[in-house]
Amino acid sequence: MTKYSIEEFLKQTEQEEKGEGLFELETPRLLEVNLEKQVWAKSGSMVAYEGQIKFEREGLLEHGLGKTFKKAFTGEGASLMKATGQGKLYLADTGKKVIILHLQNDVIFVNGNDLLAFEPSVKWDIKLMKRVAGMMAGGLFNIRCEGTGMIAITTHYEPLTIRVTPGEPVITDPNATVAWSGSLQPTIQTDITLKTFLGRGSGESIQMKFEGEGFVVVQPYEEVWMNSNS
Repeated sequence: MTKYSIEEFLKQTEQEEKGEGLFELETPRLLEVNLEKQVWAKSGSMVAYEGQIKFEREGLLEHGLGKTFKKAFTGEGASLMKATGQGKLYLADTGKKVIILHLQNDVIFVNGNDLLAFEPSVKWDIKLMKRVAGMMAGGLFNIRCEGTGMIAITTHYEPLTIRVTPGEPVITDPNATVAWSGSLQPTIQTDITLKTFLGRGSGESIQMKFEGEGFVVVQPYEEVWMNSNS
């Protein structure tokens, strides 16, 4: 069998049974969901599936009127789809790295564009941060995930987790910030010096400041936020 034969290609890329449970990484950039009942996933993230699975867009009032108003207000692109049934579901998001987290009565905030999938047992809510004119299209929002269950988040390239300790605040670029622990409440600040250096229109003059005790996850990439209504 030659190095580049079809047989060798199949050997290197064929789906494997890892037996890791509901969520498992088929590859670093592809999430396999061993679906038995239901899961929520980012709309448009399905790349393949096996079995009897039905897909539905998130109902207008499915998660309550408050969340519907927030989504309309933010114009955010993190609309959800509900996958119901039994089978194997493969999810991905523009080739981004997939990270699986098993929440155990935990709280974590995730950038609204970086939440790929989660179990129905995980409670979630959209949180709006202070809107700053010219910061980014659609504003800045995140999703609060709470409870016990599996969630999958995505990052561009390898993520870095920075510990936040009392008296040692961590400052991040909003476009590179992926997630942070539920114990932290970031504030928005403007770096006047940086703004002068980069020009008035630069988003990098806007920063997120994390104080207290917890962690923040960043990626080596500045995400371009798009307004889903545009």
